[in-house]
Amino acid sequence: MNKIEHLGIAVKDLEASSTLFEKLLGVAPYKTEEVEAEGVNTSFFNTGNSKIELLEATKADSAIAKFIEKRGEGIHHVAFDVSDIHSEVKRLKSEGFTILNETPRKGADNKWVVFLHPKSTNGVLIELCQEMEKEKH
Repeated sequence: MNKIEHLGIAVKDLEASSTLFEKLLGVAPYKTEEVEAEGVNTSFFNTGNSKIELLEATKADSAIAKFIEKRGEGIHHVAFDVSDIHSEVKRLKSEGFTILNETPRKGADNKWVVFLHPKSTNGVLIELCQEMEKEKH
């Protein structure tokens, strides 16, 4: 794993939260994007070597909606940048981690993503991210 790519924060109101984080960080979001397959709208802030991703549910049955219903707004996941997502999935699986989606899927911000189950990572949802154009097989 190369670095923390971003922290994902579940929010109820993306517009209000984006304004809040813009004031907090002193920078505007560089991108907003809908990820229809995940049922979320996202807003990304560049914070130097990593990013903050705000996530707002667009569907009542999405993972973000369920998270907010159960836990309220807050940190949803920690994402790590990886060079070869397929190798990392294989390595982490062999180390005993529970992989939620072994086949990478398209995520926000031009990334392939895979998630590790929080039950195998001390209660923290972990996301692996790889730039789409850097994918290796």
